[in-house]
Amino acid sequence: MVEAAPSERRVRSDVIRVVVLACAVVSADALGTGYEVVAHCRSGVPNGAYELRLSDGRLRVAGAFSQGRMTGTFIFWTPEGARLAVVPLDNDLRNGTIALWYTTRDGRTESGHKLEAPYVDGRPHGIKRSWYANGAQRSESRYERGALLEARAWTPRGSPLPDEEARKLTARDAEADERSYRSLLALVREHLPICEPATPDPVAPALEPPRG
Repeated sequence: MVEAAPSERRVRSDVIRVVVLACAVVSADALGTGYEVVAHCRSGVPNGAYELRLSDGRLRVAGAFSQGRMTGTFIFWTPEGARLAVVPLDNDLRNGTIALWYTTRDGRTESGHKLEAPYVDGRPHGIKRSWYANGAQRSESRYERGALLEARAWTPRGSPLPDEEARKLTARDAEADERSYRSLLALVREHLPICEPATPDPVAPALEPPRG
């Protein structure tokens, strides 16, 4: 049996398409549904464009890796095709404005904005806004490097909430939003490409000095 040359092995391992069984990461996906991971590898880790598709080709996640870390904009869709979230990342940290959407009951289309939350170096920073499913504004809060400085909130009919209630609602929403982010990113981390371990290039044996 003739072993493939190192260059051929690198070509074969550069783009990996692998089908794995679905894990119970997002409850909307029925157990047993197949996923197809389309990704590039370099030096034994994910690097470059990344896609996670259902077995019938429907796109669930699109993003990119840089040297094994999630980098750039990751976009998430429901199994039925509605855009669900946009999560910008830099070196595995949230960096940029995260956006979430409500979807129709059948999951096929977006029905309105749910959240816009700016992040810097993994922490909320700036003006965060959220909305109710009926389109009315739910809250507006201001963060400075992760610290909540100001919070305002309203009822679904538009009546302002007292400061204390607004802060409590903001805190509850922050916990729920964090669970949503973690669930979305877990969908990617539970479905990574299988990258072959990096192997060092063979080193030519040192030449012996001439004798005599």
